[in-house]
Amino acid sequence: MVLSLLLSTFLTVFIAELGDKTQLATLTISGTSNKPLAVFLGSSSALVFASLLGAITGGSISSFLPEVVLKSIASITFFIIGTKLFINSFTIEKEENEEKENN
Repeated sequence: MVLSLLLSTFLTVFIAELGDKTQLATLTISGTSNKPLAVFLGSSSALVFASLLGAITGGSISSFLPEVVLKSIASITFFIIGTKLFINSFTIEKEENEEKENN
């Protein structure tokens, strides 16, 4: 049971992290430095610490909030963030077009 949870968590986070801002930042820093091991250690320890905070916080919150409430809050939060990003993508595109017209 623990092994399946470990594997599913690893796969979920691994797939979610592919191509994200953290990976791109690590790639950029590594490309500008000649110390890839130091970049790897800094990047991976930051990810581990952030995951630890999430696990601790999630574990303590789940002790007094039902799972359905937590999932609802997460869903609504992701929906709001996604909607704002979607709207901002059109706003930025519109501003870029206006700048091109003004130049």
